[in-house]
Amino acid sequence: MFAQHSLTEVLIFFVLVAACLWCDLHAHRSDKPVSARDAALWTCVWVGLAMGFAAYIGISFGAEQAQLFIAGYLLEESLSIDNLFVMMAIFASFSVRDAMQHRVLYYGILGALVMRFLFVAAGSSLVAAFGPYALAGFGLFVLWTAWKMWQAMRGGRQEEVEDFTHHWAVRHVRRIVPVHTQMSGHDFFVKVEEGGRHVWKATPLFLCLVVVELSDVMFAFDSVPAIIAITQDPFLVYTSNIFAILGLRSMYFLLAAAKRYLRHLEKAVIAILAFIGVKMLLAVLGIVHLPAMASLAVVAGLLALGILASCLPERRA
Repeated sequence: MFAQHSLTEVLIFFVLVAACLWCDLHAHRSDKPVSARDAALWTCVWVGLAMGFAAYIGISFGAEQAQLFIAGYLLEESLSIDNLFVMMAIFASFSVRDAMQHRVLYYGILGALVMRFLFVAAGSSLVAAFGPYALAGFGLFVLWTAWKMWQAMRGGRQEEVEDFTHHWAVRHVRRIVPVHTQMSGHDFFVKVEEGGRHVWKATPLFLCLVVVELSDVMFAFDSVPAIIAITQDPFLVYTSNIFAILGLRSMYFLLAAAKRYLRHLEKAVIAILAFIGVKMLLAVLGIVHLPAMASLAVVAGLLALGILASCLPERRA
């Protein structure tokens, strides 16, 4: 797959990513919410590494290759902005506390390293075979989560769920694999006694991780073919994808931190989710396919409205 590049170059990329992921995990080993300052710092780190890698490509293979890498990186970032809000909806659906979200996204990134590799290797054939059906189903899921978030917001602050017996994910998955109906700290699996023997069961946090991973797969249906249209070099496609995803995770925590302080931002997030769901369905039906910049403008506009509304003084009753 990376025949045009030496083993040394491939190893440099994977060692760089592995070292930074280890530092990230070590820095966030305790279960506590990621602060806005910390998220901003890590966002700068990932963007700086991406630009440093682009400089390395430019020195080794020429300015044109570096420009293709940067174009792919920026395109992936812009196309994946929607995924930020979908991840927020997924965490709300599973009632995952802020302190546990970093762990889920960290391991989600490890899965994305593998899944994006498979997508790039498969090329557009995988997208052509399964893309429309998968995107239609996921578009409906996004609309449903937007509705659930709206209901929870109107009903007051959502309380932490202790028993997941009737949760939609547990009801469906427990038919296939053993699922524990309660969270167990930050563990993805827990050993419980059942019928006189100990059985390993997946926790709701693991189910949340699986859904986050599936959301990345759904958005890869859009972004990978778009980057392949820019450059057919699998190495540039894959590396630009991964650097963009790594930076996007830190941006998520910036958004989550802002949501804690800006009282109207959640309404903007719900509106953005509704827009994303409708956009995906319209694209699948062939009615309209919004350009990436138009979609980004709508998301940015709704976010700006939520921020400005939060900055205005509250009306006294």
